[in-house]
Order: sequence, then structure tokens, then C-alpha cells
Amino acid sequence: MYRFLLTPRWWGINVFVVLAIPFCIFMGSWQLGKFEDRVETHQDAQNAPAPGEMAVEPLDELLPVDKETSGRHATATGVYGEQFLVPDRSVDGKNGSYVLTLLKTDGGRTLPVVRGWLAKGSPAPPVPDGVVTVVGALQANENAGTDGVHTGGGLPSGQLGMISAASLVNVVPDDVHDAWITLTKADAGLIAVPASLPEGSGLDLKAFQNLGYTGEWFVFAAFVLFMWFRLVRREAEAVRDQRLGLESHPL
Repeated sequence: MYRFLLTPRWWGINVFVVLAIPFCIFMGSWQLGKFEDRVETHQDAQNAPAPGEMAVEPLDELLPVDKETSGRHATATGVYGEQFLVPDRSVDGKNGSYVLTLLKTDGGRTLPVVRGWLAKGSPAPPVPDGVVTVVGALQANENAGTDGVHTGGGLPSGQLGMISAASLVNVVPDDVHDAWITLTKADAGLIAVPASLPEGSGLDLKAFQNLGYTGEWFVFAAFVLFMWFRLVRREAEAVRDQRLGLESHPL
């Protein structure tokens, strides 16, 4: 009765099912793994020591910045140079600007330093003179998907829409680090900017989208198997009816 499974048409159906189900399970497991990674990173962030309890490490020992080093406290020594405002940034629900100053480090490269947050309309504090040693939370370069980033252009001179080496490459001649820090203690007249979690590590909407996609892939795998069994049953019933001389309906 089931010899029809060996016909060319059913070979195509069977091959599709054999390939589709493992693929759906793989994709569902991959999405589930991404969600679990976000949960683990979120738990690590929740259990991380308070900023005042973190060890301070030399900047070069924490680079390149990744999920493990993002948010860790780095220290660097150098001389401040050019300063920029990064507009439309919020702290405690208030709109203002980050004060971003470039630090020419002892190693020769330039480190973007967010010295703090400035209320909208307030004058930026002057750049400190002489050699300074800074301590701040290490952060990865911003990108077009980062909250608050301005990518439309048209900003006045002295303002930046994004904190990244790419946004500074045509502004300053220095070799800029692929990272920046936000001072743990803001300079006078400024408010410290809290460090943000690494991108893709928080339990946000995207994290639960991964969980939703997991369910969708597993449901699709189950649907493919269900439809295969249904088609086999209908075909078997048609074969049985033909043998009994009954009228059969085409599949």
C-alpha cells in the first residue's frame, strides 16, 4: 500500500521533508542560543560589582573592546586636545549633550573621552590643561542603530552625531582608538554619563524576538511533519479505495 512513497513525486516530497525539518530545528536552536546568550550576559551585568568596586586596569590591557571588557574601568594618561558636543543625548530623562574631548595618550593614539553630560543651552566647560590621568568605563564604538545617534548630517561645527573612530577619521588627523570611555566621575559642571551594556546583551525587545523566532521555527518543523503524515494518509486511502474498486479523489 505504501509503495507510492518510492515514486519520483514522493521522492521529491520526502527529500524536502528530510531537509526542512533539520533545518528548522537548527534555526530554532540557533535563535534559542542567542536568547540564552542575552540572558546570561544580562545576569552577568546584574551581578557585576558596583562602579566604585571595580578594579581599574590600563586601557591597552582591555582592548579590543568586546562583551567581556565593555563597561570595565580603564585608565589612560595623556593631554586633552579638541573638544566636541554630541547633541540630543539624555541622562535621567533630560535632553542635553555629551561633552566629548579627545585625549592624546602616552601611546600616541587618541582616545575619545566623554567627560560628562551638559544640559541643553549650557556652555561647555573648558578643556583641562596639562597631562591628565582619566578613569572611565570602556565603551564600544557607536553605530547607526545606537540610541541617540544622529546620522542625518547637517550638524554645526564642533558637534558630532556619533561617537566612533569612523566619525572622527575625517575630523581629526590622529589615529583614534576603536573605543571610548565615559568618566566615572564627571568634570566640574557636568553629570557623569552611565555606561551602557554591550549591544545585543540586554533583555530588550530584540531578545524576546529571538525567543519568538525560536517558537516559529519549531512550529514550522512540526507543521512540515504533520503535513507529510496527512499527505501519506490521504495517498494510502486513495490506493486502498482503488484496490477496492471505489471511486478515489485525487490528492
